[in-house]
Amino acid sequence: MVLRSRERGRVGHRRLLQSERPHPPRVRAFVVFAICIEYLSPMTRAGIVTVAGKPNAGKSTLLNRIVGQKLSIVSPKPQSTRDRIVGIRTDDDVQMILLDTPGLLDPAYPLQRAMRAASLDALSEADVIVYVVDANEHEPPPLERAAGLNEPLKSPVLLALNKIDSVSPGRRIQLSTEFPEARPISALTGDGVDELLARIAQALPESPFLYPADEISTQAVRFFVGELIRETALEQLEDEVPYSIACEVEEFREERSPIYIRAVIYVERESQKRILIGARGERVREIGRASRAKIEELVGSGVYLDLWVKVLTNWRKNADALRRFGYRLPKEHAQ
Repeated sequence: MVLRSRERGRVGHRRLLQSERPHPPRVRAFVVFAICIEYLSPMTRAGIVTVAGKPNAGKSTLLNRIVGQKLSIVSPKPQSTRDRIVGIRTDDDVQMILLDTPGLLDPAYPLQRAMRAASLDALSEADVIVYVVDANEHEPPPLERAAGLNEPLKSPVLLALNKIDSVSPGRRIQLSTEFPEARPISALTGDGVDELLARIAQALPESPFLYPADEISTQAVRFFVGELIRETALEQLEDEVPYSIACEVEEFREERSPIYIRAVIYVERESQKRILIGARGERVREIGRASRAKIEELVGSGVYLDLWVKVLTNWRKNADALRRFGYRLPKEHAQ
């Protein structure tokens, strides 16, 4: 299942190029004229826009705001984004392939090293980088320093001062003086986001669109299903458990009605499993109920969610377990 915008129709058969279609003689002159007009029209712009920054800067909220649909999970708990999330925004003549990335941090164990690797890869692939900084943070470091890089980035970097709705008028004036090139925004309310999008569009290279105009992600729907289940667990669990949670979708049968989904929430210890299940299974049932509502909104259909809880000991520090869940470790830590 491909994730598409509900505001646009589905992609049909491949459009034939003008040169592939037979034309009767009386319309050939018109076709030639139309082709000339098309080539004289302004070139479209398209490219990769990497959204980077520290944990809890608001990167995921910004991606969801730009795409117009919730793709990245949002949580007040830091490090909730563990891998890059791909969102696509297509306007009349601009297509942005947006990469939401894990927060930049000093990794302490293999999962965090995989998260850092995903962020650095996204930075290296970018045509434009949006560096999201919490406007409440004093003296935010340059992106290269925040990412621990020894060389300057090759792509243009646009500084976005997020959460501007939560700072005082005096702080706004101070920020405009200290960072005159920055774009103050609120990913939560949308304030300043249109202006940021205009700057991104100007910085993108001229290019044909890279994906059909109605697609909003390149990732499978089952990936987002797992993320929504994990988000729901983050919302309902105390601080000591959420970082030990992984979710794997084992079955996704979209040919059935309702759609059948079998998913497993993994934790690292038996004590965490007991917490997740709760008394008489009440907590896991509530997580399943809330997750199902989110998934049904995502897929636009009824869902039967078969949710299980299992233990995978110390999976965050195990390279084989990380690969199983789709994470990629840097080569020096892959063994």
